[in-house]
Amino acid sequence: MDFRKKTLKSGTTIFLGRDAKSNDELMRKFKRKENVVLHTAEPGSPFCVIEALNPSQEEVHESGIICARYSQDWRDRKGDVIVSVFTGKDVSKEKGMNAGTWKVKKSTLIKIKKGEIIKFEGEVNR
Repeated sequence: MDFRKKTLKSGTTIFLGRDAKSNDELMRKFKRKENVVLHTAEPGSPFCVIEALNPSQEEVHESGIICARYSQDWRDRKGDVIVSVFTGKDVSKEKGMNAGTWKVKKSTLIKIKKGEIIKFEGEVNR
């Protein structure tokens, strides 16, 4: 599957789903693993997986900005975006769940500010 791939300022790679099907494939690949995973609190974003184990707070936050940037929440509202942070060990897929939908056992939330997403977009579009 062709995942979106981004490199953080630290050099660490993150993988992002492109749609429901690739989100499912990405989560199947990383479920039960310790990798940090991010997804917006609202539906309609890529699952984002940080390749390195034990990422720094900065890497998690930068990944959150990227996850938020590619979300429907950002596309539709252009405001701050709440992102859930969890690990592959915290996800499961129950029979009958829609494509791209996963159950998350426990997560923490981070707020990604509108200005951070706009700054990221400016850096990407240079």
